[in-house]
Amino acid sequence: MILTLIIAFFSLIALMIIHEFGHFIIAKKFGVRVDEFGIGYPPRIFGKKFGETIYSINWLPLGAFVRIYGEEGGVDDYRSFLGQAIWKRVLIVLGGVIAFWLAAIVIFSVVFLIGADLPIADGDYTGLQNPKVVIISTSANSPAQLAGLKDKDIILSIIDSNSQVKKIDSISDFQEASKNNVGKEITLNINRKGQELIVSLIPRLNPPPGEGSVGVGLSRTATLIKKSAWYMAPVQGTVYTWETTVNALKGLWQVFTNLTSGKGAPQGAEFAGPLGITVFLAQAANLGVGFFLYFIGSISVFIAIFNLFPIPALDGGKFVFLMIEKIMKKPVPAKVEQIITAVFFFILISLSIFITIRFDIPRFYEYVKASFIK
Repeated sequence: MILTLIIAFFSLIALMIIHEFGHFIIAKKFGVRVDEFGIGYPPRIFGKKFGETIYSINWLPLGAFVRIYGEEGGVDDYRSFLGQAIWKRVLIVLGGVIAFWLAAIVIFSVVFLIGADLPIADGDYTGLQNPKVVIISTSANSPAQLAGLKDKDIILSIIDSNSQVKKIDSISDFQEASKNNVGKEITLNINRKGQELIVSLIPRLNPPPGEGSVGVGLSRTATLIKKSAWYMAPVQGTVYTWETTVNALKGLWQVFTNLTSGKGAPQGAEFAGPLGITVFLAQAANLGVGFFLYFIGSISVFIAIFNLFPIPALDGGKFVFLMIEKIMKKPVPAKVEQIITAVFFFILISLSIFITIRFDIPRFYEYVKASFIK
């Protein structure tokens, strides 16, 4: 599972690189000097200058960055950021957000090309194609782990202690069968990479908190995205990106209204920073390549929307400063913009640290415990 976690982490980093590349390529297109394009954050490991731009690899693998000449203000010549027309600066600022949406279109197009099994609610039954219950984790020293069950195993049926065969169509089916046979041997018919296997175990009477009698984490999936012809996949990927954007905006609005009205986060909403998202991606990989790519595409859309928030230190905040300049006929003083941006950057970093400590580290610990401590 270490490899899965590494792939998930670098997939998230790849999105950040694509984002910065959006700023980079538009700035270059308009003839603005780009001083550095860096992967990771300083201190620098390696840097090589091609033309007027340094391309660097840096020690802190938390994203990427672009240093555009004059972006911080104080420089106003024809090669600087400030020396460009406002419409050009707007496109440079929004280039990263546009890159996120373009990445989502490409990713969703691939998903439609290969098809995808996606998680579904336990009570959904109408019109489902290929519904199944998949193991996504096993707890250390649990009956499941000791019996040799593995992530990605599909549970087909259970033979209980009375030799009755029960087909498993939902997570509740499995939970009910396990509960009714605590302390008794049951046999699971599973599908592992296309091969059917038989596994026997005894559900325990007093499991550790949060583990259950068998000690497995389960997800119910169905084929919700069917394979498309290669020439239709880009069209469907584009449409799906739009639909995902609309649904994401509705979801974020619900979160906002619930929080401001004191109702708390809506059911199913979870707070996560980069570490938490990495864990979610690693878990998504257990449900197949299709869902893994689907999840990355969805994250790309969500981050694009988040970056448009009118908050200094985000692309949306920079856009607001440009609109103020357009209205006032003069730019916000560089020093004022830098101070405001620094304050909000500190707030965002503090919030990120809080989310990491409060939500992400416990989530990461549970993932590591379930995946590696066996």
